[in-house]
Amino acid sequence: MTISDLFTSGFNTRNQDHFAAIVKVAMSDATISMQEKKFLDRLAQKLDISKEMYARILKDYKSHPINPPANLEKRIERLYDLTRMVSVDTINFSQKVKLLTKLAIGLGFASNAVSKVVSVALSRIAKGDKYDLFKKKISFLGIPK
Repeated sequence: MTISDLFTSGFNTRNQDHFAAIVKVAMSDATISMQEKKFLDRLAQKLDISKEMYARILKDYKSHPINPPANLEKRIERLYDLTRMVSVDTINFSQKVKLLTKLAIGLGFASNAVSKVVSVALSRIAKGDKYDLFKKKISFLGIPK
């Protein structure tokens, strides 16, 4: 096995675990709405999840661990990516807020700060912020590390 094989394998495993964690968060209310399903479909494509793996994860999402990022910077980085994906989705604004709220909680943001985090995240992405400015604005919310 080459080093590139190891990297690719590890990268795919992280993508699968990340995807499974998002599925688990989407299932937190016991159902996946049509909007969440469409989002998961697009996310699976972005993360290069095969159709077979997608089906397997949906069927057995509980067997995958949720590993939220250990530090605030990684949380904000994932939040940035997910907010950009949610914001370009065709779902209405209230559904975007609901979906992103679930995802932010799954990322490890405190439940008492998540509504402000989601509001600022969606606002900053709508303004076209690049990651550095987005990170700065989210960090200013005083979220514990």
